[in-house]
Amino acid sequence: MRLVITQNLTVDGVAEMLGDWFDPTAQDEELLALTHEQDERCDAVLLGRQTFEDFRGFWPEQTDDATGITDFLNAVPKYVVSSTLEEPGWSNTTVLRGDPVTEAARLRDLPGRDVVVTGSIRLCHTLIGAGLVDEFRLFTYPVVQGRGRRLFPDGWACDGLELVDARVFGSVNYAAYAPGAQR
Repeated sequence: MRLVITQNLTVDGVAEMLGDWFDPTAQDEELLALTHEQDERCDAVLLGRQTFEDFRGFWPEQTDDATGITDFLNAVPKYVVSSTLEEPGWSNTTVLRGDPVTEAARLRDLPGRDVVVTGSIRLCHTLIGAGLVDEFRLFTYPVVQGRGRRLFPDGWACDGLELVDARVFGSVNYAAYAPGAQR
């Protein structure tokens, strides 16, 4: 599998949602079509504990979800990195208790398509720092939050990202990149 980070960002590069600038249920048709296109290539979702708990508290409760995201998330195998979570409480979820880098590398070595990480900023920092990310899919929203955690960890640098795809959906810019030489 390939390890892919899909992240929603503000124009100033912040991934942490401290305001209400992103609503996962309010996507236009074209943006939703891209989401489903990416879901078709996704064999598993990897989340940190906080993002998993946020998702678990929201998505299974969306009984009138016309986007199809709830159905996808309920069905896809989910892996949550946590040393303390006892019972995941969401179908098709496996708790990974080992070292996040080792566990993510093990998933990445399985046959299949994409294992997707979203949210989970601390986990993303760890995986980026370990050089495990095969692609970054970035959705940039027209907001300057001015504070909050960013997707890329301090000190991480990359000598060029290869643009794989780019599209514009109303005011949302999408770009997918493969990492180049990391340092």
